[in-house]
Amino acid sequence: MTDAAHPPVRAAVAIGANIGDPAAQVGAALDALAQLPDTRLTARSALYRSAAMGPPQPDYCNAVCLLSTALSAHALLAACHRIEHAAGRRRTDARWLPRELDLDVLVYGDGVFDEPGLRVPHPGVSERNFVLVPLAEIAPDLVIPGHGPVAALADRCGRDGLALWGALP
Repeated sequence: MTDAAHPPVRAAVAIGANIGDPAAQVGAALDALAQLPDTRLTARSALYRSAAMGPPQPDYCNAVCLLSTALSAHALLAACHRIEHAAGRRRTDARWLPRELDLDVLVYGDGVFDEPGLRVPHPGVSERNFVLVPLAEIAPDLVIPGHGPVAALADRCGRDGLALWGALP
């Protein structure tokens, strides 16, 4: 899972929830990410409210965090799936359903992965303001491989439909 010769990589993870107590679930996910082995939580955004994609459902509570991790991209994704599962999420092929918790690896260093189960940068990252605005808050200088600087992408997407959620419980 880790490689002692592998230097830590800066990774960005998006966190969202829209059923149960979304803000508490996002907070618990941040705590769980901070406890991963060979990983340090280096920044976290404010919480943002956004309309859900897909069929009518409650608004999402969204945040983004930065990690310094020696976990491989695959190991980080597997850890994210374990955290989701612990929060009650059961993965299916259905898209855009209400979620107890959704964790997406947005960026893993300057790596580009396009393989079954792992696509980084995350598809759609450059078009989703509920990801870009919180990411620009904590890492405006971050460059998303193949897409460009986060600050410029966030400016292009704007803030329509976003509002601050409030503080973590």
